[in-house]
Amino acid sequence: MSRRLIVRRIVSVAALAMFAATAHATPGIKVLSEAPNDGPIRYTVKMASKSFGNEQETRTIRSGQTDDFTWQGTAPGGAQAVPDDCPQAASVPKSANGQAVRQVQIRFAPVVADNGSANVQISFRAYAPKGTSKVTVGGKTLQCPVDSRFSQIVRFSMPTSTGSKKTVTLDDGTQLTVTASRK
Repeated sequence: MSRRLIVRRIVSVAALAMFAATAHATPGIKVLSEAPNDGPIRYTVKMASKSFGNEQETRTIRSGQTDDFTWQGTAPGGAQAVPDDCPQAASVPKSANGQAVRQVQIRFAPVVADNGSANVQISFRAYAPKGTSKVTVGGKTLQCPVDSRFSQIVRFSMPTSTGSKKTVTLDDGTQLTVTASRK
């Protein structure tokens, strides 16, 4: 063997040994969370209420965003007409044919901290017709809806890891359960 060939083999073996030593010296990667804290998180908001019904909504939003959604349903006592002359008729949620409906509006606003915990604010506003009463307006007797209205803002913290759940009870007894999922 020529001297040149021997030197090449020694250099190749040395390079291979250095590469192998470097590969074993590299530390492993450790995953600290499922997704970055500012990444999208899938939230499910579930409502259980004697006055306003049971509903559920799932949305995906990022930290710092707000999400508004509205649930509407038939009035518990059935369809109720809302004459235009009734007091507060303009503020009564109505179906396309002018019947009073049950309505819940929610504004959901999470802000995720560096540790992955979300500070959540929920603005809850609900209306449900509860029968009618006779009202005299301008000399006319009308059947106007008697209503139940409720609003509250709640703030709480919860983890955002997949399967995390937080239940809050509003002052009227309505329960809101929020579940988080990172995908």
